[in-house]
Amino acid sequence: MRNPLALVGQIFLSALAEIGKLSRFAGTAIYSLAMPPIYWRHILKQMWLIGYNSLPVVGLTALFTGAALAQQIYVGGSRFNAASVVPGVVVIAIVRELGPVLGGLMVAGRVSSAMAAELGTMRVTEQIDALVTLSTDPFKYLIAPRLVAAVITLPILVIIANIIGVLGGFLIGTERLDLNAATYLQVTADFLEQTDVISSLVKAAVFGFFIALMGSYHGYHSRGGAQGVGKATTNAVVSAFITILLANLIITVIVFGGRVA
Repeated sequence: MRNPLALVGQIFLSALAEIGKLSRFAGTAIYSLAMPPIYWRHILKQMWLIGYNSLPVVGLTALFTGAALAQQIYVGGSRFNAASVVPGVVVIAIVRELGPVLGGLMVAGRVSSAMAAELGTMRVTEQIDALVTLSTDPFKYLIAPRLVAAVITLPILVIIANIIGVLGGFLIGTERLDLNAATYLQVTADFLEQTDVISSLVKAAVFGFFIALMGSYHGYHSRGGAQGVGKATTNAVVSAFITILLANLIITVIVFGGRVA
């Protein structure tokens, strides 16, 4: 029977080795961004695939989340005669947390898996090796455009998600909960601060980086044919989810940790 401490140590060392490998991969990808040439066509293509194609799922998620949130806050606030807090709490919750986090998770679910599957297929079919043979840097040609596109498009998607989420709360609040429309909009504007918007955009950019990084990393290092590609796809989505939630916690503590409101 193996020593439990040895097993824990082995797991810890394996985790450190994987983190080091991922950090080296990220460093190489970032370094390649600063070196010519820049494949603008590939960047624009990835922006279309990541951003525009993700609009429906992100928009619907934000709309339903904002509506459900307004309904739940109204029910809870009514118990304390504080139903008027619905607009303020909805806009803060959507902009600070739910908009960027749910938007990031939805995009990660469809984009990280797609990146891992595409790059994994290229790896197992030796297309990446062919690029190297043709003196084309795979990091600059394949990885860098995905990172740039994700970092640019995620904040745009999150802005749209925030607007749609607040709109969902507004529709429920005014049509179902009999809240005054003008008062709802006024309270929303009063509660929303510049720091909330900036933190939301920062989160979105960080989430976009991790989404593209995890999808590219697991796909690039895929091995073992179709089974390896499937495993890389699963690992990309799971790791993207975990890094998004961890990054969200860290950014939230940094930005709002010492604030009362």
